[in-house]
Parts: sequence; C-alpha cells; structure tokens
Amino acid sequence: MIENVTCPACGLLCDDLTIDTANDKLSVVKHGCPKSVAFFGRSAHATSPRIGGKPATLAQAIARCGELLAQAHMPLLGGLATEVQGMRAVMNLAEKAGATLDNMNSNSAMRNIQVVQNSGWQTSTLTEVRNRVDLFLIIGTDIVSDFSRFFEREIWNKKSMFDQDTSKREIVYLGGRNLDTSAGISPDGRKPDVLPCDLALLPEVIATLRALLSGKRIVAHEVAGILVADLETLAARLKAAKYSVVAWNAAALDFEHAELTVQNITELVKILNNTTRSGGLPLGGSHGDMDATQVATWISGYPMRTSYARNYPEHDAYHLSTDYLLESGEADALIWIATFGPDKPPPVTQIPTVAIGHPDMKLEREPEVFIPVSVPGIDHEGIAFRMDNVISLPLYKLRESTLPTLSEVLSRIEATL
Repeated sequence: MIENVTCPACGLLCDDLTIDTANDKLSVVKHGCPKSVAFFGRSAHATSPRIGGKPATLAQAIARCGELLAQAHMPLLGGLATEVQGMRAVMNLAEKAGATLDNMNSNSAMRNIQVVQNSGWQTSTLTEVRNRVDLFLIIGTDIVSDFSRFFEREIWNKKSMFDQDTSKREIVYLGGRNLDTSAGISPDGRKPDVLPCDLALLPEVIATLRALLSGKRIVAHEVAGILVADLETLAARLKAAKYSVVAWNAAALDFEHAELTVQNITELVKILNNTTRSGGLPLGGSHGDMDATQVATWISGYPMRTSYARNYPEHDAYHLSTDYLLESGEADALIWIATFGPDKPPPVTQIPTVAIGHPDMKLEREPEVFIPVSVPGIDHEGIAFRMDNVISLPLYKLRESTLPTLSEVLSRIEATL
C-alpha cells in the first residue's frame, strides 16, 4: 500500500491517493475518481516494438526511426503526452532533427497562450482558490466533467489557511447548457446561481459583463437569453467580493475566435483588481500539455507550435499546428508521443508515422514503427505540472516494468542522427 500518490490523469494532479500494489496489480483504495481508477487499474501488457506491423527489437525500431527522421525535410513531433523529463528529451531530439513541436491539446491551449502573448493576464492558483475565494464564477463548463474532484479539493475543503467558512462560498455558473451543477451545491444545501446560454453566444455575454464592470450602460433588455438585469447583479456581486475567481476551460470554448472571449474574461478580471481582488483560473492540463508548454518555453523561449527547421526556434501559432502541417502536406514524417494512456493514437495520415507511447495504444492504422514505453507515474518516476502552472509534483514508480522510458528511447534515436 502506497500513500500520497500523485495522479496524472487530469490537470488537478491530486497527490493524496492511496494505491494498493499487491500482486503487481494497482488499485485505488482511497481518494480516487473515475479517471484515476481507470489510469492506475490498467493491466501491464509489455509488448515488443513493431516495424510495419511485424515484431522487431528495440534497436531495430530505433534505427528505423532514425532513418525516417534523417530522410524527412519537415518532421513533426506531435502528441507530446509526457512528463517533464520526457519532454526534455523531445526538445533535444527536435533540435537535432530540425523538427516542429506540437501538443495534442494545442488547439485549445493556444486560445489561452495567445491572450498571454497579446495582453497578459492576472491569474490565481489552486492554493489561492482553496484558501481565499468567496465568489467563484464558472464560465462555459461545469468543471467536474473533466476534473472530478475539483470542488471537493478546492471549493468545499473543510480547512483554509485563514479560517474561512468555506461552506459560505458563492458559486455562479455562466454559459453552457445541461451542465452538471450539483457539485456547486454548498455543504449547507444552498444551490448555485445558474445563468445558462448557448456556448456559441458566450462572446456576447462576456463582452456585456465586461462592459457593465467598466461602468457602461447597456440598452438591451437581454443578451443571449440572459437578462441584462441579472448580469448587472452579477457585476455588482463581483465588485463586492473580497476575492473572486473566474474560471474557464479553453477546451469547452470551441467556437471561432474563442481567444477573444478568453481575452474579455481576463480583461474583466483586470478591471475588478482596480478596486478589489480577483483572479482568473484557466482549467486544463490533461495529457501533459502543461509539461510540454513549460519545458518548451524554458528551453526555446516559445510554447508549442515551434520549429527548429532553421536550426533555431521559430514560433507560429497557425502554420506550425499539427492540423495545418498534415493537411497542407508540409510535414513529411510524424513522430507521435502519447505515454499516459492508450486512447490517444496518432492521426491517420499518408506520411511515415512513428507511434511511441502506451503499450496498449489503440492504433487506428498500423504505423511504420511502434515503440511501447513505460507509463509515467506507474512504471517510472517523473515530474508533472499542475493546471495552474506554478506547482510541479512528483510521479512515483509503483511497479516494475521491462519497457524503456520515453526519454531513453528518444535519446537513442537522437544518437542515430
């Protein structure tokens, strides 16, 4: 039995799990959620590498990967679902191979990154939320569909650093329909306030709320089905709060120019900080996207969608995306990395593809090369970044594995170039 285990199944990185390791079978016995139970409960199926669908040795598979990279003019390192040490090895290989980098979650992550690049933001942390929030505004998501234990750990926690009565916290859901708002019910039975609208209409609602906080007069009676009077009440509550937090999940804002809505959210937080305290809380962190962005930024100075094709890092949020490079035909080799789970196979493409990742990866088409590697946080130690990007947590080795780590495989591929 191992206590205080970190779970990398979502961006919360809950670090209080108890895992039973008896008979080399892992099971969550305390503080689990559906995602953690699935992550730790997968059986260990050690498989050998394959070339063209046929079994091969690791040395043969690595040699073939090296050949494909050497022949490529625009190789793409995609997926990038790994922890910090694995991502360091990705960066080394990208520089040596002149490759482009892009994480599987970049389509949504760039909605946040572009705002930081353009105008900056004022954000909070999970620790600050846990200890200080009195009004929690959630935009376009219910949170728990993606982060099951969020309210348990960050909102309805029984203790806070400043002896706050956390059961008195106010919860408001804004935007979205058919959300599971049950987690927002307080321990004393108070229901949250819900102002629903279609997600596609959120840009109008958020722009109106920002205008109200700026002191603008709104002539309309309603916006996207929400009464302006209700938005005025919300604006007044935000101004009166001692520490409000405004949360959103960029992945849920899947509409055209969603980065502008994210920017409006972050700008209204700035307005609130003129007279009170407020913080934004971007939700995310699945499949190693925080690890990928952090490490890429340390080493290259840029986030995802960065290329070493000219032997130095160049960033382009549009032309260096996985979708664009594959659809345009510019990428001529794909190295796809997904180590945390089997459900993120490489996209089906006509270019030579190498899949490196979870031994049970559910491949839609057999790639040119498949190399199974050990799972971070189960088969080997590692480091992962929490969704708030300020805390890194250790991942533990919980069982023995005969498979190599991602960093070992990538370092050996790099040595062939």
